[in-house]
Amino acid sequence: MVTEVAPRTSGYLTAFKAVALLNAAAVLLQAVTAGQLMEGAGRALHGAGAGAVHLLGLALVVSAVLVWRPGRGPLWPSLVGLAVLLLGLVQSMVGGSGAVAVHVPLGMVLFGLSVWLLAWTFRR
Repeated sequence: MVTEVAPRTSGYLTAFKAVALLNAAAVLLQAVTAGQLMEGAGRALHGAGAGAVHLLGLALVVSAVLVWRPGRGPLWPSLVGLAVLLLGLVQSMVGGSGAVAVHVPLGMVLFGLSVWLLAWTFRR
């Protein structure tokens, strides 16, 4: 009698999935609080959310590297995670200077990359 065993997902991929979900949620929260900024409120929440995006961006890179190296996964999520981290840092610098014409499109790119990584984790 032959039995098939479902493929095991690595703990690294599970951790990456959790971090990608939290990161996408933090970036979405930034978009929501940015809308509140347009009405003149939400500055403190938007600033705190930026810190969360930075911290989760770093966790995203670390977990993606763990999926890649010991987990034998692809390299590209590590590179996209690094882009998310760096774009988040650039977002803080640009947003602090008041350059909304650059800040908003960068935020959209950041959100797109975050959702792309999240979608990839659930397609595996």
